[in-house]
Amino acid sequence: METYGPFAALYDSFMEETPYKEWIDYVYAILVEHNITDGLLLELGCGTGRITEAFGTLGYDMIGIDISEEMLEIAMDKARKNHSSSLYLLQDMREFELYGTVGAVISLCDSMNYLLEEEDMIEVIRLVNNYLDPKGLFIFDLKTDHYYKNVMGNKVFGDNKENGSFIWDNYYFEEEKINEYALTIFSKLENGLYEKSEELHHQRAYSLEEVKAIIEAGGMEFVVAYGEGGRTLPTKDCNRMYIVAREKGK
Repeated sequence: METYGPFAALYDSFMEETPYKEWIDYVYAILVEHNITDGLLLELGCGTGRITEAFGTLGYDMIGIDISEEMLEIAMDKARKNHSSSLYLLQDMREFELYGTVGAVISLCDSMNYLLEEEDMIEVIRLVNNYLDPKGLFIFDLKTDHYYKNVMGNKVFGDNKENGSFIWDNYYFEEEKINEYALTIFSKLENGLYEKSEELHHQRAYSLEEVKAIIEAGGMEFVVAYGEGGRTLPTKDCNRMYIVAREKGK
């Protein structure tokens, strides 16, 4: 599983237009519907802690897990500035460990798409089930095959900010359902010069049928799937789907 390195320092500035608040409000509404309004909440793939810290302001005691040390450094800096009690752990979601159970687990911003093998996703589901309170929820999103094929496709993207710039070279392998993106990053240094670095990332698209089978294989109960942030079933042309699964005994 790839991690964000040099791009971590630029991540937040280049994600300014990402609809974080919409995602947070959407997931929070699902949690409230299931009477999960406080207590411990775990975010897998928490990145720079933007979502983790937001849920902390909603009354949850937050734990964030990520595999990128660079991203977690930024998350912990946010926690210090916000005087929050969020706990951040440097762990691989495929092997994560907690000291006890939590009321719910969330994973947003397509973190689960980084699991390229079904066996890895099954293991994550198994671990989540193990660390959830009885009947606790796992809510996660996934980018779809439609998004990778028809929105991202074989395209090149770029952006430039005051603190740096990047080039995103995207390619989608339709048969394998693997999306590859090569990042070329130019980070601005204190002396005004730029440092070039490169990162290569891969994500996989999963069908709803595959996700249901994976959840069952991981020992959890599939509850519902929503498409594109609404409350209807995912369609073939939705860009993102939300999955809700429930703890099913240990």
